[in-house]
Amino acid sequence: MSEVQNLNLTVKVWRQKGPKEAGHFETNELKGISPNSSFLEMMDVLNEQLINEGKEPVAFDHDCREGICGMCSLYINGHAHGPDDHVTTCQLHMRKFKDGDTITVEPWRSAGFPVIKDLMVDRSAYDKIMAAGGFISVNTGGVPDGNAIPIPKKDADEAMDAASCIGCGACVATCKNGSAMLFVSAKVSQLALLPQGRVEAARRAKAMVAKMDELGFGNCTNTGACEAECPKGVSISNIARLNREFLCAKFQD
Repeated sequence: MSEVQNLNLTVKVWRQKGPKEAGHFETNELKGISPNSSFLEMMDVLNEQLINEGKEPVAFDHDCREGICGMCSLYINGHAHGPDDHVTTCQLHMRKFKDGDTITVEPWRSAGFPVIKDLMVDRSAYDKIMAAGGFISVNTGGVPDGNAIPIPKKDADEAMDAASCIGCGACVATCKNGSAMLFVSAKVSQLALLPQGRVEAARRAKAMVAKMDELGFGNCTNTGACEAECPKGVSISNIARLNREFLCAKFQD
């Protein structure tokens, strides 16, 4: 069996000292990167090399490294989370690249996600949108029996699909308008499809859309780029549901 060839790469990384500082690309040469390593492991190697050279390491977000937390928000070669389908950056492996490749790494670009430092952005806007309406306050009492509230399987499946959104921000970074509609629609859908979420459905739709607009996210023009780059494959059909929920809420005013 032939031995797997390690990669020699040129990595262009966005460096920015702070939100008010001008940024620039910094070029680094990496040698001997295993194609079986993850992209974040490659970034760890880069930072170790920078530290050994007496330079400041690149700041980037990461946490679980299991594709669950959504922290690893990197824009790689023009794609959110890199050139692979339905994966987060931590699930992207270096075998997707070739020996001698130049890899360009940027932070999310959106008015709603200002850069903190280097590749780290402030995604607290998502928390503010969730706080505006992504919850239920109905008193459900004690723990009910699993079958106490019958829910059609189709509705349950769609609610679970919407709930798979990890709030990474890839949809915003990919959208030419910087729209957060896919994220907001996923959070509205997961509650709108279940009886527990219907009590506050009208207030939720209006409040979350208003907060999204307030925080500077753009409008949706239905290009579908958000769905294509979403690491969890959240469907843009949720945006249609959000629009329907929002219009129904407006007619109730």
